[in-house]
Amino acid sequence: MSHPPILMSMVQAAPAGQANGTAALLFQILPFILVFAIFYLLWIRPQQQRVKDHQASINAVKKGDDVITGGGIRGRVTKVNDEEAEVEIAQGVKIRVVKSTISQVLTPNSKPAND
Repeated sequence: MSHPPILMSMVQAAPAGQANGTAALLFQILPFILVFAIFYLLWIRPQQQRVKDHQASINAVKKGDDVITGGGIRGRVTKVNDEEAEVEIAQGVKIRVVKSTISQVLTPNSKPAND
């Protein structure tokens, strides 16, 4: 039993079609991969770095530092332990705040924004 020449040419052309299909799939997916890589480099990575820097500054808070809490209260740290900090917000008025709610640690040499 002999196979027709058209059937034989179709069988031989099938693997070549798969290679082209793989290349076409790669070219369709490649733009999405590039967009994700650019998105990661421009947005996700810098945000992770800011979070890491903020966490380091919160962990390094010490007595005498000026801080701003998440609620906008500004004061000077008078006592620190692992979870909380005691902040003096006025003469003789001290509050305890959870360290994770401190939004900014002001260094003594930083200038106010309106100067």
